[in-house]
Amino acid sequence: MPLDFAQIVLLFMAALVAGMLNAVAGGGSFISFPALLFTGMPAILANATNAAALWPGAAASVGAYREELKSQRHELKLFSGLSLLGGLLGALLLLRIRESVFEQLIPYLMLLATVVFIASPMITRLARKKHNDQTQVGPLRRAGLMVIYLAVAIYGGFFGAGLGILTLAVLALLGGENIHEMNALKTLQAALINGVAVFTFIIAGIIQWPQMFVMTIGAIIGGYSGAAVARRMPTRVVRGIVIVISVVLTVYFFVR
Repeated sequence: MPLDFAQIVLLFMAALVAGMLNAVAGGGSFISFPALLFTGMPAILANATNAAALWPGAAASVGAYREELKSQRHELKLFSGLSLLGGLLGALLLLRIRESVFEQLIPYLMLLATVVFIASPMITRLARKKHNDQTQVGPLRRAGLMVIYLAVAIYGGFFGAGLGILTLAVLALLGGENIHEMNALKTLQAALINGVAVFTFIIAGIIQWPQMFVMTIGAIIGGYSGAAVARRMPTRVVRGIVIVISVVLTVYFFVR
């Protein structure tokens, strides 16, 4: 799909803001995905292109958690296997679904992502709790939570907004204590889920490369500058802005 100058500016600025939001508080897809739709791109192509554009920034952040990941070798194998499987299944599901059906799902997917984003402080507090409840997670409950995580990974490969918060919730339910280790595992799994999905989309030939390159550059610049924003603006203010934007866009997709 050819790009005119106005679309280039729109996509670059949307990705720039998305990269900044992801670096500060998350929720960048609330900006970048609708921007692609506003250029007239079909929804499935927009979803795949958005995933490809934002993936390099997510993958690069894994390196910051090398030390925290070393202490979780056992969990790494299990979660990584489920992440790769779920991401692949979610991507294949996106490729199989009809465009008209996916378009009808967009408002509900946006609503789900918005609710998850709004609830994220509560989930984070749960993740930060120490073992006030000393009961161990039994094998049956652990198996059930692994099935839930597989569903989360499938969702991540299919759409992905709010994936990090959902992953953190599963880790908290599994009794995770160290928030830094949990964030490390969450970040790696998001990179794996989105990575295998993006690879699948590349093989299928549905990524729109001109738009992806423009947005990737914007997202990288935004991600780097997000650190400066984080120092000057309270996270709750950024979160409030994201919530307002996500609610407005969700309502828009319901009523359009």
